Amino acid sequence: MKNIKAIIFDAYGTLFDVNSAAEKCKEKIGDKWEKFANFWRTTQLEYTWLRSLMLRHKDFWQVTEDSLDKSMQAFNIDKSMRSDLLNLYKILSPFKEVPETLKILKKKKYKLAILSNGTPSLLNELVKSNNLDNLFDDIFSVEEVGVYKPDSKVYDMPIKKYNIEKNEVAFLSANTWDVSGGGNYGYQSIWVNRNNSIFDNLDFKPENQITDLNKLINLL
Repeated sequence: MKNIKAIIFDAYGTLFDVNSAAEKCKEKIGDKWEKFANFWRTTQLEYTWLRSLMLRHKDFWQVTEDSLDKSMQAFNIDKSMRSDLLNLYKILSPFKEVPETLKILKKKKYKLAILSNGTPSLLNELVKSNNLDNLFDDIFSVEEVGVYKPDSKVYDMPIKKYNIEKNEVAFLSANTWDVSGGGNYGYQSIWVNRNNSIFDNLDFKPENQITDLNKLINLL
């Protein structure tokens, strides 16, 4: 990878484990906690895409609440757990290699940023609760443009802020649709394939995929 000036990370599923909220409640939820967590995440994403298509924008926290309500009903989870799950979602755990990798990249003088569907307040709380707030130059939220990924307006934001070319961005996401969105836009997209998954057929195939963020150091 050449001429990289900025390294941009998706937040949910890439830096932070979206299943960690449900996992911390697994004693109460039971063996179905992981299926419930995956259903919640899938519904959340579907709602972002559908709302973008319908031009009926709600911010990511409202979408997270709406998708949780459906998921709790689908898995017959006691309503008393709603507040606990939402509070835990605000402080999701980072994947274990994330803090050290970010510190190494920071020393190499790259621009480091998050580009996420999350609201500014959610993202700020997330990085602060995990002591990562001093590592990022910027946190870009879709709320600045009022539409969710993979709309090109979202991927425009870092380009405009840093006044750089699209191919000078290394963009990392664990979400294949997001990798494709960034790649089709013109980023050098890298797939963080933590679970040995299969890539989607969306007119883009990343030249690079890694199993965790540690592997990014070698690519650069």
